[in-house]
Amino acid sequence: MTVAEDPMRPRTRPRDRKRHIEQAAALAFARQGYHAVSMQDIAVAVGISAPALYRHFPNKYALFVRTAMTLAHRLTEATDAAASAALESAADAKAMLDELLDAVIATTVELRATGGIYRWEGRYLDRPDRAALTAEFLLLRARFEAAHRCYRPEVGDEDRRVLVLAALSVVASITAHHTVVAARTLRGLLKTAAWRALDGDLSIEGPSWEPAPPAVHAAEGRRERLIDSAVRQFAARGYNEVTIEDLAVEVDLTPSGVYRHFDGKPALLLAACDRAAVELERSVLQARESASIPLEALQRLCRVYVAHSFAHRSLMRVYFSELGNLAPEQQRRLRALQRAHVADWVALLQAVRPELGGREAAVLVHAGLGVVADHVPLAASSDVLAQRRLTRLVEIVLGVA
Repeated sequence: MTVAEDPMRPRTRPRDRKRHIEQAAALAFARQGYHAVSMQDIAVAVGISAPALYRHFPNKYALFVRTAMTLAHRLTEATDAAASAALESAADAKAMLDELLDAVIATTVELRATGGIYRWEGRYLDRPDRAALTAEFLLLRARFEAAHRCYRPEVGDEDRRVLVLAALSVVASITAHHTVVAARTLRGLLKTAAWRALDGDLSIEGPSWEPAPPAVHAAEGRRERLIDSAVRQFAARGYNEVTIEDLAVEVDLTPSGVYRHFDGKPALLLAACDRAAVELERSVLQARESASIPLEALQRLCRVYVAHSFAHRSLMRVYFSELGNLAPEQQRRLRALQRAHVADWVALLQAVRPELGGREAAVLVHAGLGVVADHVPLAASSDVLAQRRLTRLVEIVLGVA
């Protein structure tokens, strides 16, 4: 028997065990959501016992905060060197923006599997921790805005904020999908689309237009009112934080009364997601109606999708963030519908830009949808000008403006 095989020899902990724990936790939180993951799940993934895990972190929330802050700090840390350079000319600023983009893209590609924590799971952070996380991202945006101000001094502050956020949204969008593209190709697609955003012009030309009217649901019946209530509360607080009692109170029912319409929360969530899927399919059909050429259809789809996202913010949030709480077979069905919706965008984009392969087009479509997801919560729902500007921004990112 060798020394290594001696069962009486004390076992030593790997020096990087804490890092392995954080990596396993980040991956689990990103894939399954904060509430669906237990400390036991993380311990099993690392190959240690739950008591051993608690020696490093007192509870799941502490581990969640650690993973979220570490991922955010990685992005700001990656841009430290580029941001420290002097800005004396527009050429200096362009070079800095290029280096900042390279750093953010490289870090995001590396953390692609775990980066999704930010978009949906950050709402489960307590207010002070959420503020600290926000501060990291504000620092990152400030670095881009400072360089952009020197690069394009003629751009107004509001437009600059929108353009910089769009560039960062383009990069972050890869954390929301699994499209496989060669690493060099992926970096090139992201960088080119991000530069289109940074160089973008948001001035609106041509006749004004009103946003497409949102689909109206007859909320007269208790069933529809329950779905509306579920959408609002799931979007605001997260599916796992909402109880049947919460939903019942809002529609003047007892909890038992809710069960006369739905078997439980999962059934309500499924009804909400089905509603979203139907309306997105309708948006594609609406965009294609009477469009004479693919470019016109794609531009209409951008417009309709933006208008739909403004009109149904809560529903869109629930549809893209809460599917993990459904049964596996329901998840598969709805994710297939989501992929089909993206495929409609991809087909139109390839018709307009035939030089793009299918996967390349998919990366750009997800980038455009990510820009919408990140910008809509920051604008007033009735702001028609914001909708027009965001529509143009999506066209810029797709390369069809």
